[in-house]
This record gives sequence, C-alpha cells and structure tokens, in this order.
Amino acid sequence: MVLNSDGRNKPFHKKKPPAERPAAKPGLQARAAAAKILAAVIDRKLPLDGALDHEHGNPAYKALGEGDRALVRAILNTALRYLPRIDGAIASLLDSPLPEGARALHHVLVVGAAQILYLDVPDHSAVDLAVEQANQDPRNRRFAKLVNAILRRLSREKEQVLEDAAKISPMPAWFIERLKQAYGKEAAAAIAQSQLEPAAIDLTVKSDAAGWAARLNGKVLPTGGVRLAAFDGAIPSLEGFDQGEWWVQDAAASIPAKLFGDLSGKRVADLCAAPGGKTAQLILAGGNVTAIDQSESRLKRLRANLERLALDAETLATDLLKFEPAEPFDAILLDAPCSSTGTTRRHPDVLWTKGPEDIARLAGLQERLLRHALTLLRPGGTLVFSNCSLDPVEGEDVVSRILVDTPTIERVRIDAARWPGLEMAITPLGEFRTTPAMLRMHETVASGLDGFYAAVLRRVA
Repeated sequence: MVLNSDGRNKPFHKKKPPAERPAAKPGLQARAAAAKILAAVIDRKLPLDGALDHEHGNPAYKALGEGDRALVRAILNTALRYLPRIDGAIASLLDSPLPEGARALHHVLVVGAAQILYLDVPDHSAVDLAVEQANQDPRNRRFAKLVNAILRRLSREKEQVLEDAAKISPMPAWFIERLKQAYGKEAAAAIAQSQLEPAAIDLTVKSDAAGWAARLNGKVLPTGGVRLAAFDGAIPSLEGFDQGEWWVQDAAASIPAKLFGDLSGKRVADLCAAPGGKTAQLILAGGNVTAIDQSESRLKRLRANLERLALDAETLATDLLKFEPAEPFDAILLDAPCSSTGTTRRHPDVLWTKGPEDIARLAGLQERLLRHALTLLRPGGTLVFSNCSLDPVEGEDVVSRILVDTPTIERVRIDAARWPGLEMAITPLGEFRTTPAMLRMHETVASGLDGFYAAVLRRVA
C-alpha cells in the first residue's frame, strides 16, 4: 500500500508491461530488403553493387545476417536477370493492370515470383512471406488477397508460365532493338539468352596458365587466362592468391592490354586505371607504367591490388582531360567509362539503371577522353581504346569519327590468326568486338565472356 496526499492508504496497482511486438516471420526481413532494393534499382536507377555494399549499402540489407544477405543477393540478381519475363508472367494472371502508383506492390510480386519461378525456394514460403509483407505495408494491405492469389497461381501453373515466359526477351525492349540494329536479329537473341547464364570466374595469371588451371580445376582460355569450374567459396582461399600469382579478371577485360605485345623499356600510361587489373598486365609486359585515375579512393584500391601482386607503378589522381605530362608516352591504354552493357551477366541491374540517353552522354565523354589521350602519345606510339559496352555508339562510332578528321592517327588492324579461339571476335575492320554469346566452353566450365570493344590506334606524325 502507498499513502494519498492526506495520509490515507490507497491501493497500489502495478503497471502492465508494454505489449511485445510479435517476432517477424523468419525470412520476412530478407524479402522486405529485397523489395526495397529492387525499388531503388528500377525506380531510382541506383546501382545494385552500391546497395549491396557491406559497409555503405542499404540499411535493411546491412541489418541482415550473412545467410539472409546471400538470399537477398540471389533474389535480386534473379529478379533483374529475368525481369521482363517475370513482369509478363504476372501480367498474364491479372484481370487488369496494377493500379497506377502501385510500385511497392509490383516489387513485392516480383520478389515472390522470382523465388517461385527461378529459385530453389519452397513455393509456400515465398507466397506466405509475400502476403505477410503486403499485410505489414499500409500501401499494400488491401492487396494482400491479390498477392496471395497471383503467387499461388504462379506456383500451380509454373510449367506453363515458364514456357510462355521463355518467349519474352530477358532484356528491356529499348536495348534489344539496339542489339538487333547492331548485330542482327539472331545474334541479338543469342546475346540476350547469354545474359541468363551466370558469369564465370576468370583469372589472369602471371605465368604458367596450364599449371594453374590444373591446380585450381580450371581451363586455359584463348586469352591465356584460366577459367575456374564451378566455385562458390571465397576467392582469397584459393592457392596462389596470397602469393599474388593471379587476379580475377574477365577474359574479355584481359584482351586490351594484350594488344600492345612486348612493352619492355617503354613509357606506358594506363588511363582510367582502377581497379588495376590492366595496369598489372602492362607491368608484366615490361612497361614503365603510370596509372592514372580521377578518383583517389579508386587508386587506393589499385595500389592495394598491386601490392598483393608484388608489382609497382607510378600512380596519379587527376582529371584526365586536364592531364599534361612532361613528355609524351610510347603506349597508352584508355579503357574508357561506358554504359557497361557488356557486363549484364554479372551486373543485371545495368539495363535497368541505364538508358539510351546515358549511352549518348557516355559516348560523348569517351570521344573527348580519346581525343585528349591521343595528344599524349609520341609519334609512332600506340594507343588501345576499349570499353565494356555492347553498343557501337560507344565504340566503333567514336573511333570512326576520330579517324575521319585526325590524319595523324591510323588504325592498326588486329591479326585474327594471333587469336585462335577468338577469331570470330575480330571485325572486318580489324578491331575486337566480343559479345557474351561467344567463347562456348566445355560443359563443365561456364561459357561466354563480357561484351568488349577494343581498337588499336597509332600516331603517325
């Protein structure tokens, strides 16, 4: 008992503790994070890599344990890889289109459908968690029954849905049309289909490719690198990593630096150099390399990579368009910023965060960079211009314009005979043009390589 202010006793009532919120269903937070990040990529055009960064990524993603993070990555990569087909499947089961502004609902359905159609996740779990996700969001609560109905039908009719969806290109309409114009209908379809094949892990080795292929259960590539068979562990755990005997680099990305041949005793500039894979190649070819990048933080990563490989280069953080060296270079590699549309096997978000206007803008930047880079080259010197775009606007067209109005520059034709296994990638003009549909491998090793463009130019005066 306690006393009132007048001294009389009054009963004591113990306060009830606040009601505890029910624990979230296992896996719900992972699905919610996937839907949030999908919205950021599709609606706000934010890159997927940034959202999935372990230090600076999406807060909902960072709050998850590693197992749930792996699930989120699988859902997002699958959803973005198959998005037109998933959208088509959902639309085929709707009596009328989703209401305008129902983007949050769309993302819940896509996350659920990706699991049911393309991932090894129990269908009942994908449905149940999508309905729970809708119920917990005031914007979607009134659609919870619709979510349940659509996803249950996807589960029941999965075989037919997948058969119908396979007729839809997995690439957005605007981009597949550009591919048809550039490569023809058949080649465009092959490129689009190759996007559905996860990218292989390729290594560039310092030496003894055959030996490292044997030790790491891989295959030697026509580029001289090594492609690993199925591997889902941690790259640093592999033999040779700590000793700096190799580094991860897609087969196509290793081609531009190889086009120089022997660089012994030559002054070489690697422009837009980070993260440093091509810089390492130029050093191993004998060049005295200056690695240049606009970003100091990216150069920091480059230096760390070179340190592991026990290689050394001068590094310089500067705006390339303002860079004026004391003397010209013998050789220059310009792997220019681009739309990265050749890398959609490993970055399926690219086609949803970039558009035709980005391709045009980046092509303009590439031309400015290339014109300035050519002024840094001594007479008789060689420049390799490259990027990982599939669109000729960012490659062939840029070089063509410069050759037309710059008589001091000539194209050096690449000899297809020196590239056995990749002869089909040498164009009639003697330039490199790889696509993800090329480089078909043995069934135990993944096929394909990034889409890349590369041309060799020489200053004649």
